[in-house]
Amino acid sequence: MKTLKNVMLINAISSGATGLGLAIFPKVVAGLFETTATMPFIEVGIFLVAFAALVFSVSRGNPVNARAVRLVIVLDTLWVIGSAAIVLFQPFPISVIGYVFIGAVAVWVAAMAYLQSGGLRQMSVSK
Repeated sequence: MKTLKNVMLINAISSGATGLGLAIFPKVVAGLFETTATMPFIEVGIFLVAFAALVFSVSRGNPVNARAVRLVIVLDTLWVIGSAAIVLFQPFPISVIGYVFIGAVAVWVAAMAYLQSGGLRQMSVSK
């Protein structure tokens, strides 16, 4: 269970840091994506900060709430699916680097979901 808590803490920290970066420096990120639209970055940043707070809260539970962990895994999985669709269909006029960043973040989030799923399985076996 300690491993699950650590993975969730890493997820919370990385999500929160990314969210703060997007919300605080949207013009910089928009420049990397070669767009002038900053509001989508601010909105995603705010969502990620809220998500990070949820994940952090779940990671601090003693014992960890399995239903809450499942919710985090579902949200991570939806993020990966949405990101894959964006990279595959490229619906936005952004740079190649923007799409690469979206794909790279999706790989990271998929790793978090995978590790959290493993920790959840381990938690249910140890009961």
